[in-house]
Amino acid sequence: MVCAGAILLAGCAGAAGERPGADGRGRSPTHASSDVRGPDRDDRDDRDALPPVVDHVRTRDRVVFLTYDDGAERDPRFVGLVRERRLPVSMFLTDSVVGPGYGHFARLRAVGASIQNHTLDHPALRGLPYAGQRAEICGQQHKLHSRFGIRPRLFRPPYGAYDTTTLHAAAECGIRAVVLWRASLGPDGALTYSRGEPGLRPGDVISVPSGETASLTLTERTERLLREIEGRGLRVGRLENYL
Repeated sequence: MVCAGAILLAGCAGAAGERPGADGRGRSPTHASSDVRGPDRDDRDDRDALPPVVDHVRTRDRVVFLTYDDGAERDPRFVGLVRERRLPVSMFLTDSVVGPGYGHFARLRAVGASIQNHTLDHPALRGLPYAGQRAEICGQQHKLHSRFGIRPRLFRPPYGAYDTTTLHAAAECGIRAVVLWRASLGPDGALTYSRGEPGLRPGDVISVPSGETASLTLTERTERLLREIEGRGLRVGRLENYL
């Protein structure tokens, strides 16, 4: 089952330099479980339904999902890693953070990464009026369409902060799923978990926040994460194929 209430996920998928664990308003977010079944689920034909909120996919496949936030880090070696390892990563981009760096993400998309929505300006959406939330989500849909010719189906609210207004706005903007995370990669390459027992398990969504102040590059952090994933007998799946 999926959550459609006003819940928040512990951890921060914020812009570079923001403190993990904050919701953008000086509070630590709380979390409620949020699962959705994998590709064997029935297709959802009701376009009026609110998008599910997910941090974990129920699947028999031994896969986890790598998601990257904001677009502040543009490590050129990361493009090579994605190409060489054929990593189906999902990049959740914020327009004001990416700035003039869209060319880097065009190169990532060319080697197999998907481009998804993380708002125009990275506000904490919870509690904002419908018009403001819709402008942030639909505005980034339009930006990404103009840049890449695509309209993303997945959306990540900044800081994991959302409410039912967010879900209504996301649905209006063409979003099929709101994606949070069960595991988050720290600047030192260590994983922290928002709920449940520590340790990766099949179906987990992993967030890799921007970390320009990290001692390890994005490529180095990802390589360390891949060793942990593979050490548990898991592989990286394409999130879009499961939602």
